[in-house]
Amino acid sequence: MKTFWYCALTLMLAVYVVLDGFDFGLGIIYRFVARTEADRRAALASIGPVWNGNEVWLIAAGGLLFFAFPKAYAAGFSGFYLALIIVLWLLIVRGLALELRSHLAHVLWRQFWDAAFAGASTLLAIVLGATLGNLILGVPLNQDGYFFMALWADFMMGPDTGILNWFTILMGVTSAAILAFHGANYLAMKTEGQLRGRARDAAWLTGSVAVVLVGLALAAVPFVQPSFRLNYDAHPIGYVFPFIGLTALVAALGLRRREWDAGSFYSTSLMILAILASTAWGSYPNILIATNDPANSLTVTNATAGSYGMQAGLWWFPIGFGLIVAYQVCAHRAFWGKVQL
Repeated sequence: MKTFWYCALTLMLAVYVVLDGFDFGLGIIYRFVARTEADRRAALASIGPVWNGNEVWLIAAGGLLFFAFPKAYAAGFSGFYLALIIVLWLLIVRGLALELRSHLAHVLWRQFWDAAFAGASTLLAIVLGATLGNLILGVPLNQDGYFFMALWADFMMGPDTGILNWFTILMGVTSAAILAFHGANYLAMKTEGQLRGRARDAAWLTGSVAVVLVGLALAAVPFVQPSFRLNYDAHPIGYVFPFIGLTALVAALGLRRREWDAGSFYSTSLMILAILASTAWGSYPNILIATNDPANSLTVTNATAGSYGMQAGLWWFPIGFGLIVAYQVCAHRAFWGKVQL
């Protein structure tokens, strides 16, 4: 049962990154591909009906973490307090930019919110990658299951390293490249004309960069966290996840070259799912790895809620999950096809 909730949490976080990821990715390339007011309106219209619904998965995943693994929830939210506050403000700024931009037909007003949308989206994509990097590296948990990490302490990893170091920055930049590729594919799929052409060019460029960065990150993981390699060697069937991820990345570039926008978008979606599944497989049974003493790590066993609560959750989880999926399907089907202004 504990493994089920671990997998459910991984799935919900992965779906969130796939869905909100193309919003972030579009924001990264927004200032480069949307050169006219008509282009900007079309780009924003492509995500306007769905971006806030995509964030439901993040809220649901947070609720599931609190329900199933309350100790990990408490430790993570206290130790990463500053980083989480930054994320919260970035989400607020991005939402304000999307909602307020069209309220005043003034050049400076719209340019300000365009810059806010692009900047917040870029930083959020980097933060997602840095967060994944910290989950791979681990944190200095004490015996009570708590920790504190400064935002910046030592660029090279050591006993006093902070949230940002060379590995987490590499993961952050890699995340930005992947999500920019993902968002460019989405924009190309949803638009026409010159905007679609520029989105395709951006997708090819960011996809090529993503291949290099993914290779570097993949090579670095066994060195910064040897337990991942041991986990994979002990359960070699898990190698299917990174294999799927790399195959999907190559397929996305190949389909991009053939200008099949939808195929490339679905390939990047599969790649993101596979990357997060690979991380979860390598980390299991750990939720938060302790860098100072492996015995302090929070796992699916010692961070879990009571068995009664987890069993009761099996009744309401399918209902809640089904409602979210139904809403998402209806929302995306209602606005399927090319953007029409």
